[in-house]
Amino acid sequence: MTVERTLHHFPLDPASRQVRLALGEKRVAFHEVAERYWERRPELTRLNPSGMTPVLVETDGGKTLVVCESRAILEHLEEVTPEPELMGRDLAERAETRRLLQWFDRKFDYEVNGLLLHEKMEKRLLGLGAPDPANMRAGREALRAHLGYVEKLLTERDWLNGRRLSLADFAAAANFSVIDYFGDVPWTDFPAARTWYTKIKSRPCFRPLLTDRWPGLAPVAHYDDLDF
Repeated sequence: MTVERTLHHFPLDPASRQVRLALGEKRVAFHEVAERYWERRPELTRLNPSGMTPVLVETDGGKTLVVCESRAILEHLEEVTPEPELMGRDLAERAETRRLLQWFDRKFDYEVNGLLLHEKMEKRLLGLGAPDPANMRAGREALRAHLGYVEKLLTERDWLNGRRLSLADFAAAANFSVIDYFGDVPWTDFPAARTWYTKIKSRPCFRPLLTDRWPGLAPVAHYDDLDF
């Protein structure tokens, strides 16, 4: 029997985008429900008490499984759809993938998204006023530091975790892509990162992200341009 899947997500949420990229790369069919998570819709909070996206709902016959939050969903997908394998083929690759997932889920989210995306996106969605210039400067400085680290990794490796595309690449691309939506990624200063992002951006799994739009939040002109 075919498993029916529904992903509850916010299109400009980096965590949701990680899951969408993994589902697309694994060619897993799913339905989408776009959520305004800040409105705390009762149906969403019944699925995930935190009220946050993403949430994956799987229905198989009369059984329903609800998997909440990006890391849990990504590991679940690796178990139920092992090919293509996206965690890593050996212990070292898997350990590095997990480290980088944590890097973007915690460090990058706190140092970059917590400033740039809060000021440029969340404040507008929540009606909290104009962006704070000091926070914007701090977020952009942190972004450059993270891009420098990614640049260093990519001058030594084919992909972020080593020789093969992995969930680490999708975690990084998901985060960078939302910031790129608003035009804040200085790609020209980081050529290895730019080349890597172009490869990710050109994959079929990335195409739905390039069509994302949210009312009142228009992307920069180059956002859906595969050649920047």
